[in-house]
Amino acid sequence: MYPNGKDVQFDTHYYQNKHLPMVAKLVGSALKRLELDLGMASKVPDKSAPYVAIAHLVFDDVASFQEAFGPHAATFAEDVKNYSNVQAELQMSELIPF
Repeated sequence: MYPNGKDVQFDTHYYQNKHLPMVAKLVGSALKRLELDLGMASKVPDKSAPYVAIAHLVFDDVASFQEAFGPHAATFAEDVKNYSNVQAELQMSELIPF
């Protein structure tokens, strides 16, 4: 989740076409699904979305995420400078279908 703000820069094209495909390739088959949310607005009219982008990476469980993502974390972090001046927040969540 990339927080939005006054001075935030975010290259959506690079993130979508370079960074996320790199992540998907390196974590391999452990990644079950990948979705990208691009912030459009907030609940307050004329106010920016709280996050400029949120990538949803779906793994079977926390252990499979750690095993697949961990060895490449430094590579992923190093690439941030190519698309943004803000660091992402990471949250692990359980998906509960309705």
